[in-house]
Amino acid sequence: MATMNPSDRPRLSPHYLFRYEASQQAHILLYPEGLIKLNPAAAEILQRCDGERTTDDIIADLDAAFPGNRTAIAQDTRAFLAAACDKGWLRVT
Repeated sequence: MATMNPSDRPRLSPHYLFRYEASQQAHILLYPEGLIKLNPAAAEILQRCDGERTTDDIIADLDAAFPGNRTAIAQDTRAFLAAACDKGWLRVT
Protein backbone atom coordinates (compact mmCIF):
# COMPACT_ATOMS: atom_id res chain seq x y z
CA MET A 1 0.00 0.00 0.00
CA ALA A 2 1.18 3.51 -0.78
CA THR A 3 2.23 5.77 2.07
CA MET A 4 1.06 9.37 2.07
CA ASN A 5 3.64 11.92 3.16
CA PRO A 6 2.52 15.24 4.68
CA SER A 7 3.85 17.19 1.69
CA ASP A 8 2.36 14.95 -1.03
CA ARG A 9 -0.07 16.74 -3.36
CA PRO A 10 -2.67 14.23 -4.56
CA ARG A 11 -4.68 14.91 -7.70
CA LEU A 12 -7.17 12.91 -9.72
CA SER A 13 -5.69 10.60 -12.33
CA PRO A 14 -6.44 11.83 -15.87
CA HIS A 15 -8.44 8.64 -16.56
CA TYR A 16 -11.06 9.56 -13.94
CA LEU A 17 -13.74 12.25 -13.74
CA PHE A 18 -15.13 13.26 -10.34
CA ARG A 19 -18.66 14.66 -10.26
CA TYR A 20 -22.05 14.58 -8.58
CA GLU A 21 -24.52 12.31 -10.33
CA ALA A 22 -28.14 13.12 -9.50
CA SER A 23 -29.40 9.74 -10.71
CA GLN A 24 -27.07 8.03 -8.21
CA GLN A 25 -27.70 10.68 -5.55
CA ALA A 26 -23.97 10.57 -4.87
CA HIS A 27 -20.60 11.71 -6.08
CA ILE A 28 -19.02 9.31 -8.52
CA LEU A 29 -15.78 8.63 -10.30
CA LEU A 30 -16.27 8.01 -14.00
CA TYR A 31 -13.67 6.07 -15.95
CA PRO A 32 -13.68 4.42 -19.39
CA GLU A 33 -14.90 1.05 -18.09
CA GLY A 34 -17.62 2.31 -15.75
CA LEU A 35 -18.20 4.28 -12.58
CA ILE A 36 -17.51 4.11 -8.88
CA LYS A 37 -20.17 5.39 -6.49
CA LEU A 38 -18.47 7.18 -3.60
CA ASN A 39 -19.61 7.41 -0.02
CA PRO A 40 -19.85 10.93 1.44
CA ALA A 41 -16.49 10.73 3.26
CA ALA A 42 -14.67 9.65 0.09
CA ALA A 43 -16.30 12.49 -1.84
CA GLU A 44 -15.25 15.05 0.79
CA ILE A 45 -11.65 13.88 0.52
CA LEU A 46 -11.53 13.57 -3.27
CA GLN A 47 -12.99 17.00 -3.93
CA ARG A 48 -9.95 18.43 -2.12
CA CYS A 49 -7.43 16.49 -4.23
CA ASP A 50 -6.54 19.26 -6.67
CA GLY A 51 -2.77 18.83 -6.92
CA GLU A 52 -2.33 22.10 -5.04
CA ARG A 53 -3.19 21.04 -1.50
CA THR A 54 -0.85 18.80 0.44
CA THR A 55 -2.01 15.79 2.42
CA ASP A 56 -1.71 17.89 5.58
CA ASP A 57 -3.70 20.73 3.96
CA ILE A 58 -6.51 18.29 3.11
CA ILE A 59 -6.53 16.94 6.67
CA ALA A 60 -6.62 20.47 8.14
CA ASP A 61 -9.47 21.46 5.81
CA LEU A 62 -11.47 18.36 6.75
CA ASP A 63 -10.81 18.97 10.44
CA ALA A 64 -12.10 22.55 10.07
CA ALA A 65 -15.20 21.36 8.20
CA PHE A 66 -15.89 18.43 10.55
CA PRO A 67 -14.38 19.31 13.95
CA GLY A 68 -14.05 16.58 16.48
CA ASN A 69 -11.29 14.03 16.31
CA ARG A 70 -8.36 15.28 14.23
CA THR A 71 -6.38 12.08 14.89
CA ALA A 72 -9.13 9.90 13.41
CA ILE A 73 -9.61 12.28 10.48
CA ALA A 74 -5.87 12.20 9.76
CA GLN A 75 -5.65 8.40 9.96
CA ASP A 76 -8.75 7.81 7.84
CA THR A 77 -7.74 10.42 5.25
CA ARG A 78 -4.21 9.04 4.87
CA ALA A 79 -5.56 5.49 4.57
CA PHE A 80 -8.13 6.52 1.94
CA LEU A 81 -5.59 8.53 -0.07
CA ALA A 82 -3.13 5.63 -0.02
CA ALA A 83 -5.82 3.18 -1.16
CA ALA A 84 -6.98 5.59 -3.89
CA CYS A 85 -3.39 5.88 -5.13
CA ASP A 86 -3.03 2.09 -5.13
CA LYS A 87 -6.23 1.80 -7.19
CA GLY A 88 -4.97 4.40 -9.67
CA TRP A 89 -7.63 6.99 -8.84
CA LEU A 90 -5.05 9.51 -7.67
CA ARG A 91 -1.55 10.57 -8.59
CA VAL A 92 0.83 12.32 -6.24
CA THR A 93 3.13 15.20 -7.07
